[in-house]
Amino acid sequence: MLKEDCLFCKIIKGEIPSAKVYEDDKMLVFKDIEPKANVHLLAVPKDHFKLLSEMDGGRAELLAHMLEKIPQIAAENGCGNGFRLVINQGADAGQTVFHLHIHVLGGQELGW
Repeated sequence: MLKEDCLFCKIIKGEIPSAKVYEDDKMLVFKDIEPKANVHLLAVPKDHFKLLSEMDGGRAELLAHMLEKIPQIAAENGCGNGFRLVINQGADAGQTVFHLHIHVLGGQELGW
């Protein structure tokens, strides 16, 4: 279920434009507008939930689907030599949009 006041839900609904690189019935992947690497994608589930701690069995299957798709999407977008996945969990970790999302970073050698 999508929320009306959520930035990523608005992107999923097409109310806010994004540079989409992949979409299916379960997820949307688009370019981050403030990239932290040469390639910086955001993989967003189409089911709104804020945190990993809200995950249940169905959402675990959704995340499994996303994790199965991300390697191919990353490779097709310039991360053939590797990539990093980041999920920020809560404000202390730097999460600014409270709709679970996976950062896909690559296209360059990434330091620690």
